[in-house]
This record gives sequence, C-alpha cells and structure tokens, in this order.
Amino acid sequence: MAYSAPDLMPPAMTRNTPYMDDLTLLPHPRSLQTVPERCLLEPHGRIVMEAEIPQALLGVARRLQRALAEHAALSWELSASALGHEDAPGVVLRVGVETITHEQGYSLAIAPEGILLEARTVTGLFYGTCTLVQIIQQRGRTLPAMQITDWPDFPARGVMLDISRDKVPRMETLFELVEMLGGWKVNQLQLYTEHTFAYQQHPEVWARASPMTGDDILALDAFCRERHIELVPNQNSFGHMQRWLTHERYASLAEIHGEFQTPWGAEQGPYSLSPVDPSSLELIRGLYDELLPHFSSRQFNVGCDETFDLGQGRSREACEQRGTHRVYLEYLLKLHAEVERHQRAMQFWGDILIEHPELMAELPKEIVALEWGYEADHPFDEHAAHFAALGLPFYVCPGTSSWNTIGGRTDNAIGNLLNAAEAGLKHGAVGYLITDWGDNGHWQVLPISFLGFAVGAAYSWALDANRDMEVAAVVSQHAFGDATGSMGEVIYELGNVYRATGVPLHNSSPLFWTLQRSFTQLRLRQWGEPDFTAALAAIDEAMQPLGSARLRHPNAVLIVEEVALAARMMRHACRRGQMLLAQEEGNPATTARALEGDIREIIREYERIWRARNRPGGMADSVARLKTAQADYQQG
Repeated sequence: MAYSAPDLMPPAMTRNTPYMDDLTLLPHPRSLQTVPERCLLEPHGRIVMEAEIPQALLGVARRLQRALAEHAALSWELSASALGHEDAPGVVLRVGVETITHEQGYSLAIAPEGILLEARTVTGLFYGTCTLVQIIQQRGRTLPAMQITDWPDFPARGVMLDISRDKVPRMETLFELVEMLGGWKVNQLQLYTEHTFAYQQHPEVWARASPMTGDDILALDAFCRERHIELVPNQNSFGHMQRWLTHERYASLAEIHGEFQTPWGAEQGPYSLSPVDPSSLELIRGLYDELLPHFSSRQFNVGCDETFDLGQGRSREACEQRGTHRVYLEYLLKLHAEVERHQRAMQFWGDILIEHPELMAELPKEIVALEWGYEADHPFDEHAAHFAALGLPFYVCPGTSSWNTIGGRTDNAIGNLLNAAEAGLKHGAVGYLITDWGDNGHWQVLPISFLGFAVGAAYSWALDANRDMEVAAVVSQHAFGDATGSMGEVIYELGNVYRATGVPLHNSSPLFWTLQRSFTQLRLRQWGEPDFTAALAAIDEAMQPLGSARLRHPNAVLIVEEVALAARMMRHACRRGQMLLAQEEGNPATTARALEGDIREIIREYERIWRARNRPGGMADSVARLKTAQADYQQG
C-alpha cells in the first residue's frame, strides 16, 4: 500500500457521470475530476497513517474508521505501517507533503487500487477526510474513482451563535452542531455572550439564564479542537449591556436611564456602559480576567456594536467636546490594552467606526474588524474597501436571515452570504463569519438556520466551485441525512414564505411581527396590503414534501417536530393577520376564541421543543412574547 497518487486526470469526466449522479459534497471541492472506474472497498482493507508521528493522525483516522463502519459495514484496522496486504484496496493518510503548499489544503485520489489522501498539515488531512467521509456516506463500499485538489478561499470560516437572547443551548446541542460544522470545514465558532457566562463574581446577572459555566467552556473547547475548530471567546463590552445594567449593582455604569434615539426610533435605557466612567472599564477588566483562561484561542471578540445611546447621557459633554466617534475610539483602545494584557488578538464589530474611516486609521494594525450586514444588498464591497485601504485585517460577517422570521428568509440569506463572499475575496478579508442571532425571543428553531450555515460554509471554502450549488439538495443530504432532497426543499421553500406576503421588511418578516406585536402595536396597513392568504397557501405548499423525507439523523423525529412547529406558528400569524384585516373592514372571518385555543397549544409545543435542545433559563422570557398574543385573544 505504499503507492503514489494514481494518474486520474485523463480522461476527465463531468460531475453527472453514472458514478457521480446524485453525489453532493459540502463544500464542493475547487477541483474534482473523475474517470469511469470504481474503487471497491474490501472487508480486509486497512487505514495506514504515514507521518513522522503517526499518533498525531489518530483522531482523523478514527473519524474515517467510524464512517466505514457505519456506512460501509467495514471494520478496518488502523496501522502505522504499510507492510502487508499489498493487494488490498485501503486508505493511506499521508501528512507532511511539501508539494501541497496551502496549510489547509489536501489532495484525495480514489482509484481501483486504493485511496490516497495527502496534506501538508493534520488540519488539511482532516478536511480531506471530511470529503472522503461524505463520499462514503452516500456510496458505501463502491466509490467513484476521482482526483480532488482542494484548499479554502478564506483562512477563517466561522459561525457565531447567539446565546444571549434567551436560548442557551444544551451541551448536547452544541456538540452536535460542532460535529456538523466541522464536517463542512468550518474552523471557528463563537458564542455571542452578554450575560450568559457564569461569572463567579456576578451571580445575580446570570441567575435565571442557565449560563455556560467554565466547565462547559473547557469541555466545548476541547471538543472543538478535536474537529479543528477554534472556539473564540465573545463577550460584548460596550453596548447591549442592558442585562447587566438593569441590576442595582451595575445601574450607575449605564450611559443613560431613560429614552434615547436609535436609527429606528426611540428606545428605553439602560443600554450601553458609559465610556467616561472608569468603573465601566474596571468591570470589563474583571470579566476578561475570569472568562479568557477557559479558552485556548488566542483571539477575542469584544463586540462593541450598536452603541446608539453614546453621547445621549453621561458622555454627552465629552462627545460634544471631542466627537462621539472619538470617545468611542478611546474606549475601544482601552479595551484593546486589556485584550493585549491577556496576549490575545482583538476582534470588534466595525459598524460604528466605518462611519469615520479617518479614525479607523488610528487603530493598531493587529485589530480585526468585523464587517457585518444582513440584507442581500448590504454594502460589503464599499466597506471592505475601506478596511483594505487602511491595511486593517477584517472579516465579512453575513447572516442566516433566520431571526425575526420564524421560518427564515431563504432568498435574502443566499444573496447576503454570496455578497459577503464576493466582497471579502475581492478585498482580501481574512475571515468569513456566519452570524445567527436570536433577537426578540429567539423564536426560530435551530434547523431553520442550517441552510444559512451550509451555504456560508460552501461559499467561504471555495466560492467559484459552490456558487451554483443546488442548495435544497445539498442541505437535505448534509444537514438532515435525507437523500430524497425533500427536507431540504421544505426548509428552502418555508424560508421563502416571507415573499408571498408581498411585504418586504428589513431584517425580518411580516409574519414574525404580526405574531410578536400586540393588537395595540400592530398597524398592518402601514405595510401596504399584506397578503396573508397567499402566505398560507405558500406554507402549505412548502410543507408538502415533508411526507417524502427520509431522514438518517439521530434527531430525525425532533427535526420534523421543530419544522412542523415553525410552520404552525407561521400559519397562526397568517390567521391572526387575516382576523385583524377583516375587523378593520367590519367583517371578522376568524374568531379570537379559535386563535386563543391554537396559541395555547402552540405554547405547550414550543416549551416542549425548547427543552429538547436548550437550557430552561430564558424560556419564560421567550414564551412571554407568545403570551402577549394569547392575552389579545382573551381580551376579545
């Protein structure tokens, strides 16, 4: 089995040969060529690890060994020697290959005489193994012969999961997500944190949140490292601190208590820390001291987005004298000094300073700016050009478009993810971070976000090879284990119901707000003529393929229940909207009593499904938003 890569290049075949029909890879490699031959895996094959220290490949080899056992019914042994069984097709895992120049790149050759996987590093070998495992999952013991050469577009390819807007996932949920993302070659995970780490010095802040503990983070960090994922600490440190500032102990640190103005109207404080109060930095310093030792990553996201109240409260005089953005920059540089004290590289959200590129020029060149935006037409190109011109390293940060929607916004998500990848590549972004937020109760179930994770993973790995991916089929196979394509089609089409209403809203869907807001807050006519009847029909059509789905997934039953709950909530929002419009016309078609019974059942199912993936803390706050609608019906 000590062989070199077979010559598979001529004659090259297209992807739709009989050997490749219906085979999907996520992400699809940048170069894949096939020949009309096959590799038949025999029961007596072996996995040979060739490296200076073969034990360094053990985790990668075990991953492949498990896939062979589960999907090909083969019990192959591991070996550090290629001696013996020369005639048996097997797998050689070879690391330290200098001809593969990219640190994360690999070469995979599948031929009748066996399989050779080569890489420069163990990380590259891991990614090649992920590709091979996907082929085995779909083809079992008979594999199409092919040659793959592959490496990523973006060095860092991450997912940021919001764990501060009510939902804190159970460890089992996080492990399952990391396993899935690692298989898609995602190499960074962030857990967006405001108050949901169990700081020992601040128990009142997280008392009702079921937070991540230090023990949890240590275990998750180790699990991530085994899958070549960097768990990057994330703690907002300026804005979005209301969960702290509402407590008496921290109230004096707020920029403002009372009303302040935002781009979308008036809001009520407290919201941000006051940057002119030395005690604000003292608080943050203590948080960093306790949080950061739990992470092996040498990066740290300090947040600092959307500080809209800055200059409207205690820092008003300083902002009038020196400028609001100058005050912001001064505080950011103080945070940078704290991060440097912990020997970390700082990341921060770039939305505030992008308004003043001349101030960004004063940032230390090792700070990483995170350029975020969630609409398909977000100006990634313009903003990325600013960061590039200043020589600042930056990430592009699109989103899954799942929050504030219930069922997602498929077309917007794909457009947003593509826009970010194109601009990031054009201007030299060092990273691509897919964000998944939980605004206003985190109503979307986790599977709704899988489409955005999958598309973003593909675009950030090799954009040109994945630009025209068959999204529904790929998501169905790799997120749900459904080779029929049905579950992917359901997720795809359910995520486009927002378009059926005829009401385009920024960063949200009209069905979400119709269910989220009370009767006294709703003004449906301000959107024009929302078509709830068309949306109901679109939901029914989107759900039709569900009966044909055949999920091979440990949580298959739960996933179906989650998607059914999302569809039911969306249908309820449609009927609620129809009732309100009919009342305006003096012809009520739906009674409040019927909707009250339906929302009661929805709440029970919502709570049951919440507990299946998430910790109990935060559930009451999220459910309270559904109970607002229930109270509307009870009041007639």
